Amino acid sequence: MSTHTVTASPAETCAPGRAARELGLKRSELDLAARLGRIRTVPDEGGGGRRVPRAEIDRLSAEPGFPEALRESVRTVGTREAAELMEVAPTRFTRFARAGLVVPVTFYLNRYRAVVWRYLADELRAFAAAPEHAGLLHGPTPQTLRGPLAAGLDLRARNWRGRHLGFLLRQAEDPWQRAGALASLLDPVHIAEVVPDPYERAHLGRFRPAPPGHGTPGSPAALLAERIATADDPDEIAWLRADLTHALAEARDERPAPRPTTAATAAPALVPPAAAPTAPPGERPPERGRLRLLGWLRRGGT
Repeated sequence: MSTHTVTASPAETCAPGRAARELGLKRSELDLAARLGRIRTVPDEGGGGRRVPRAEIDRLSAEPGFPEALRESVRTVGTREAAELMEVAPTRFTRFARAGLVVPVTFYLNRYRAVVWRYLADELRAFAAAPEHAGLLHGPTPQTLRGPLAAGLDLRARNWRGRHLGFLLRQAEDPWQRAGALASLLDPVHIAEVVPDPYERAHLGRFRPAPPGHGTPGSPAALLAERIATADDPDEIAWLRADLTHALAEARDERPAPRPTTAATAAPALVPPAAAPTAPPGERPPERGRLRLLGWLRRGGT
């Protein structure tokens, strides 16, 4: 089934910067709200990125507690603030995060190029308030977690990638964009194995979002961010490859990748096979003459 991209005219939408000001948000907060699906955005009909519908701004402005409630819904905290909010030690909170019990929503690289993970304050409060988590917050770490954590378990990057992929898939407007979102988390080697056709691979690359920007392209910070955004767990890679294979099948059915049409790629004209040479009248072909000579010798030359 074909998916049509819904666009809105500039008169019906706002640029992200203006929308952020009208909603009382920083631009980074508006971007995060959009990534979380809390603010609806639409593609710019002029191809200039995404815009916020005027109706969406009106809807959010009319909600109870606006704008403080909206700002609080996208407030993020680092490890120290997260531990204080949950009333646990920072080391315990880090164990929660490494074990995947809480999921980072974004990250940045500090001046030492160390990864600083950020978490939604709303989600941490909900986790701490759940009665089933009381033992985790105040009792000993369960043995089921102690062993994997001691062995180096750290699911923060993988869980962030899963969240990031959800955002990319929500914004995808057609099967090729969905395939590009999945491919954005795989390294080029895996993509080449799943998509061996070079024309199809080049077409897929047009829809493959770049990793979140951190530093100038090619810089150590950018390379580290790219590594964080690339799947490295065998299970994660396996399901991404399987989902990419399925998404590509849907994309091919809807719109095959374009291919160049040149004389070199055109089907060659059928040429009839050359006729076997015939001997002139009175002459015997050499092969037939040789066979007759052998037969004469076998008969004793008679």
